[in-house]
Amino acid sequence: MHLPRYSANNHPFFNCGNFNCPLCAKAYSQLKIKPYLKKKEFSTEAVAPFIGRFNYPNLNVGILAPPTEEKDSWLYDAPRFWAQNNLQIPDIVNYRSSLINSRTSFHVKKREKFLDISQQVSLASNPVDVSLSLKKEPFFRVSYDSVSAPHGPVGLVEKAKLTENPKIHTKVQKVHYANDMKAQEAILYLYKNKFDENFLSRILSVGSIGLETNRKIVPTRWSLTATHDTLGKHLTNEIKDYPVIDYSAYFGGYLGNYYLILCFPEVWNYELFEMHVDNPHKYTTDYEPYSGRKDYATNTAGGYYTVRLAILEQLGKLRKQGSILALRFITGDYTLPLGVWVTLEATRNAMNSQGIEFSSRELMLEYAKKIAKRKFDVDLSNILSKSVLLKTMIQQSKLATFL
Repeated sequence: MHLPRYSANNHPFFNCGNFNCPLCAKAYSQLKIKPYLKKKEFSTEAVAPFIGRFNYPNLNVGILAPPTEEKDSWLYDAPRFWAQNNLQIPDIVNYRSSLINSRTSFHVKKREKFLDISQQVSLASNPVDVSLSLKKEPFFRVSYDSVSAPHGPVGLVEKAKLTENPKIHTKVQKVHYANDMKAQEAILYLYKNKFDENFLSRILSVGSIGLETNRKIVPTRWSLTATHDTLGKHLTNEIKDYPVIDYSAYFGGYLGNYYLILCFPEVWNYELFEMHVDNPHKYTTDYEPYSGRKDYATNTAGGYYTVRLAILEQLGKLRKQGSILALRFITGDYTLPLGVWVTLEATRNAMNSQGIEFSSRELMLEYAKKIAKRKFDVDLSNILSKSVLLKTMIQQSKLATFL
């Protein structure tokens, strides 16, 4: 038995004319999954753990799995693949709304058999066969979040067991069994060995890495930000040894989120502005100087760290550093919050575009104003006047001239 794969283009629920209509996506996801929820026993493949964030330190610990065995179940938790293949909102909702969150609750430092199963799922290179018994039939709900990817129905676990031995990469085994290796060291080691940030946040969330005395479960949304921040700080330290970049701009996006990245030939600084194009006067922003931030980016939140990571990855490839002004334009096509993986992949798309070089700061800022006006009918003048990064550069230039 396999879940249906209807196209959003030809399914009768998608008939309002808006391909990304949130009401249509939600209605279709409920229609598709409800027939599979009339039972309490599931033999399926677990694709990822999920840790809730409420009632800390007693958290909901869940395993995300489709209700039936699927040929390509790994696609249900593959943000980088979704972006690289330009999957759209209905496609992603189709995958994620099918994932049943089979969960229970316990203290963050308590060892439970269900936690061991969740850790094995997190460490595995591929989805793992599991048998799940729920106390009641799962109830339909799709959880949408600005930080973590959505998931579908929820049920309380009565019994759970693995029905196969998970395949775990030897490098992953190394960090898992290294009880004297800090979590930060484990994340950097695996990242350098080509494990993506989605996988790294999974193993961090269920306490699969770190010093033995410090291991504990953490909410999925916390582990995502911690992973992006850890990688970003590491890459920041690396690029500070590189020469400065030329005046250059990059533009691109994904799922209705567009980024204009302006690079200035100065030492590392970073500032992010986020705005909805239908109301650009209401924006959020955060900034960090060369020395970095000491507190959480409360205004732009998790997106701050994903955008910074994507920019730093490209600067590392170019072996350059710079002062970076990132501008996010959120359009009406982004109809449902799908998590910070969207901002990461949208920024990667922008940084992988063909950059445009300029001979001066003034020419690049003029270009930024024109592209914002032409593509989104947004006047950037007010936002640019509020930029801490630009003010700092102008003041430094005046001081250098005076000296």
